[in-house]
Amino acid sequence: MNTYGKFAQEAWKTTAPAEYALIPEPQAWFETLGEEAAQRVGELMMELAGPDPVGETYLEKVGRLNAAKLQAEEIVRAEMLTPDPSVQVEPEEGEDPESGMAETLEEMKDLNRIYRDFLDESAQEEVERP
Repeated sequence: MNTYGKFAQEAWKTTAPAEYALIPEPQAWFETLGEEAAQRVGELMMELAGPDPVGETYLEKVGRLNAAKLQAEEIVRAEMLTPDPSVQVEPEEGEDPESGMAETLEEMKDLNRIYRDFLDESAQEEVERP
């Protein structure tokens, strides 16, 4: 199972356990979902990246493609990999909302932000070089 399938499976187990229990063969279902998500990320990434601008350097292209991939993954996670909000359960009273999946999602957001900042800085340094 790829990372998208694992992410989706964990998201469903954590936020919609009743609906997860209704899936007849969860392993196969999330493997298929992960493959579909990977394909959609690839397609969406190319759409978001667009054509190569004239005069674009190698590092600028890498930054543009990486940013497009991160954005595509974020869209696919929201559209395909997380259960509908109407079936998601709220944390129990007294339960730490920053535990489990919520904490992982926050860490992923922070890492994505740091990575985008790094790519922006790298691209800026490339532009500033003579």
